[in-house]
Amino acid sequence: MNEIMKGMKKSIPIALGYFPVAFSFGVLCVSSGLPLGLATFISLTNLTSSGQFAGVQLILSDSTYLEIAITLLLINFRYFLMSLSLSQKIDEKMNTIERMIISFGITDETFALASLQPGKLTFKFMLGFILTPIIGWVGGTLAGEFIMGLLPLALQGAMGIALYGMFLALIVPAMKESMPVTIVVLISIGIHTLFTYVPLFNVMSTGVRLISATLIATCMGAWLFPREDEA
Repeated sequence: MNEIMKGMKKSIPIALGYFPVAFSFGVLCVSSGLPLGLATFISLTNLTSSGQFAGVQLILSDSTYLEIAITLLLINFRYFLMSLSLSQKIDEKMNTIERMIISFGITDETFALASLQPGKLTFKFMLGFILTPIIGWVGGTLAGEFIMGLLPLALQGAMGIALYGMFLALIVPAMKESMPVTIVVLISIGIHTLFTYVPLFNVMSTGVRLISATLIATCMGAWLFPREDEA
């Protein structure tokens, strides 16, 4: 139980950052005419901010199931890479079912913070670690659905930047402490900027750009800064 509580405390900042963004998601769904409760159900079963916002937009534009599936696969493909990287830090005793459970809670922010934790990550720690953000995300969505009518539109739109501010708050301290982390982050930014603004790469979707930049940057980081096995 101590390990679970320790994990929950570690991820409180993530939950606090998730709440206003999830609130805006609930507001978006209700204001778009979707049934009350649907946004909360989506948040409870997905836990992927950009994928959820994109999915709702595709639903509202009457996209086909295939178009929705492919788009969300591209947007969320980065979680495969994050899970693969994080698998090197988890306890070897963790079985397949336990790995599947914690994989549900892997997001950009939980991955970033979990990667910075010293030592091996146990199942109990990770269970608590993902539980707090899930509560923050689902709770924020539920609140947004029922309170959306009380807030001005300008405030609803402003909540969308909260997630990016929180992510910067997580990654900047790591960049200050580690030059390899700083270099990898700058490489990924440079590559993504190249893919975004050079006309040659206009054929790439947003999800493909993000995946490609992440993959190239992490491979370059592994090549430039190989991690030696501990004795």
